Amino acid sequence: MTKVESAAGLGDARGLVKLDQVELDLQGMTCASCAARIEKKLNKLPGANATVNFATEKASVTFDPAVVSTEEMLAAVTAIGYGAELVKDEPDEEPAAGGGHSRDHAAELLQRLVLSAALAVPVLLLSMIPQLEFRNWQWLAFTLATPVVFWGGLPFHKAAWASAKHLSFSMDTLISMGSLAAYGWSIYALFFTKAGDQGFRMNFSFTGATSHMHPDIYLETASVVVAVILFGRYLEAKGKRRSGSAISDLASGGSVTVAVLDMDGRETLRVSRELKVGDRFLVRAGEKVGTDGVVESGEANVDFSLLTGESLPRRVAEGDEIVGGAVNIDGRLVVRATRVGSETAMAQLAKIVADAQAKKADVQHLVDKISSVFVPVVILLSIGTAVVRLFAGDSMQAAFTAAVAVLIIACPCAMGLATPMALLVGTGRAAQLGILIRGPEVLESARQIDTVILDKTGTVTTGRMSVVGAISMGDTTEAELAAMAAAAEAGSRHPLARALLVHADELDVDVPEAEAVVAVAGQGVSATVNGVSVVVGKLSFCEENGLVAPEDPARYREASHGPVSLVYVGWGGAVRGIFEIADQIRPDSRAAIGALKRLGTEVILLTGDSREAAEAVGRELAVNQVIADVSPEGKGQVVDELLGKGKRVAMVGDGINDAAALAKATLGISVGGGTDVAKEASDLTVFGGGVAGVVDAIRIARRTLGTIRGNLFWAFAYNAAAIPLAALGLVNPVLAGAAMAFSSVFVVGNSVRLFSFQRARID
Repeated sequence: MTKVESAAGLGDARGLVKLDQVELDLQGMTCASCAARIEKKLNKLPGANATVNFATEKASVTFDPAVVSTEEMLAAVTAIGYGAELVKDEPDEEPAAGGGHSRDHAAELLQRLVLSAALAVPVLLLSMIPQLEFRNWQWLAFTLATPVVFWGGLPFHKAAWASAKHLSFSMDTLISMGSLAAYGWSIYALFFTKAGDQGFRMNFSFTGATSHMHPDIYLETASVVVAVILFGRYLEAKGKRRSGSAISDLASGGSVTVAVLDMDGRETLRVSRELKVGDRFLVRAGEKVGTDGVVESGEANVDFSLLTGESLPRRVAEGDEIVGGAVNIDGRLVVRATRVGSETAMAQLAKIVADAQAKKADVQHLVDKISSVFVPVVILLSIGTAVVRLFAGDSMQAAFTAAVAVLIIACPCAMGLATPMALLVGTGRAAQLGILIRGPEVLESARQIDTVILDKTGTVTTGRMSVVGAISMGDTTEAELAAMAAAAEAGSRHPLARALLVHADELDVDVPEAEAVVAVAGQGVSATVNGVSVVVGKLSFCEENGLVAPEDPARYREASHGPVSLVYVGWGGAVRGIFEIADQIRPDSRAAIGALKRLGTEVILLTGDSREAAEAVGRELAVNQVIADVSPEGKGQVVDELLGKGKRVAMVGDGINDAAALAKATLGISVGGGTDVAKEASDLTVFGGGVAGVVDAIRIARRTLGTIRGNLFWAFAYNAAAIPLAALGLVNPVLAGAAMAFSSVFVVGNSVRLFSFQRARID
């Protein structure tokens, strides 16, 4: 259960209301109308705000525990004929891929489908082929059709009855009414008219003409419609199960048995979900890492593809962080657990993606409103069709056939599945590639982007900086310069700081302790070292802190070569030296920037580094514009200026100094490991691939949005065309059932195609 703080917003004295958030696993939903009913019922509870996702069969509820309880929520769902269970944050057992409920439902549908098809096909053949008929064969058809209608169609009848008890309707209402109407009319004809003594043949034409089919018997319609719709439901269930498998894989990716080491180095086998923070465990070659941690000893190549989507392994050694679910390819590692259970990177990723899948796109709210009234409208249309055709002079048989066809062909399922299925598959596939999409609104933002701003360090470059040159002034030695700089930067995680620390280590100098450390984002660090005030950072930052700059700073810039950053170090009132720090450009950055341009965007390089270093990188990467010497606040101002010009801006960054710009941009994208602040401020997170990963993130977001639009077009176009055709008698009930099943399967299948999305080829 998640805790959420929210302003009361009611003008009372409660201030912040402590809200809880839970997820309910729902059973018994068969269409979007069911989802709308459950959502409406939950939202009627005081203090509850619910969103029901038909595709995932879950409800996400934010509520005030002082006003309503989870037991009341479960009771409310049960009261209207559906099942509900509370989803636990940390289940005792790992779920099967795709979810056990989904698997059992698909297995039950398959069982009903096989038997129903085996019985319905002979009825269909007997009705279509006169040569197969024999005396009183209609009674064999009746015997075969009866279990199909009542046992095969039992899920539809039960759901329809549950809805009827609460004076509501669902898709099952239409199926149940249509099949029972056809069966009931046939029973009347067989037992109470001369039809029972006559042969009958089904008309399978699109025109609904009745050349030689007996007008009173519809056993083939009743049985075949049930079998066809069961087939559609089975394919739909399989598609939905596969669609949820990506997140199930993420959630259970780290579930393994690990060898935990005690103080004496003895091994004890333990399930990874039982690990505690601080536990030391062994990871041998070929084994999965049990949970997030830090490598205490050993070196190995590790496959992080479950998190980043990248196939190339990464070398890890002592002091490196590692995530649960990663695979040790070679070597032997001893890892100390730092995050366990629901706090691990995989668990957090799975939760964020699941939350995104539970959200609704703006268009989905319109679809929900239509679905909530769709079924009763269709029932009225069916009755109206029969009445109008009778008044127009049609036979009872023609009017009845058209009315049943209208009942069966109408399908709000396709409308209800159009958005959530595409979102489910798109976000799941993105997660497999190491791309985190936070919600459906991100998809629309990605479509609109015309300008991409790239941070330099760690985005277009590797972020692994190193000192390539040092200039000492006066009688200051390079060792003394390195020691003072490393002391001031010892507590920083900035790539420049790490480069200075590594350089001091390479020179084998003693680094003293620093006190009164003050870091100014994008500028530098000041600290007291051995009683002396030391300043490390930009030249302007040193001057602001009272240090006298070199007489000719331009001379030192000219001494620099290539895309390097200059870090000034000073104390005692003067700048004492300069470090040249270089960062290697990612091999695929230039090609990836070309791919961004082909997506219709202008690319801007934005950095706090010096103009000389930034422009050198910009020339090498062929960006459209370079903006350098920018503070963190300045980055946000650059975004504001572009937005003010009507641009749709994507900001790409990985550090705290990018957070403001990420939050302000039309689309915020954090890359690499990034910082927690950067991730929280972003709409998309790319865990691997640098700029190439950004290209893939925009592509899959746009592709998912395109799939949603295609699904919605099909769903609305289908109903707009199918219902009039059925009302006009141009489609008989059997074909209506096939068309209805196909519409849902089409939407599911079209969504599942997103699993074929592949990374862009960056050459």
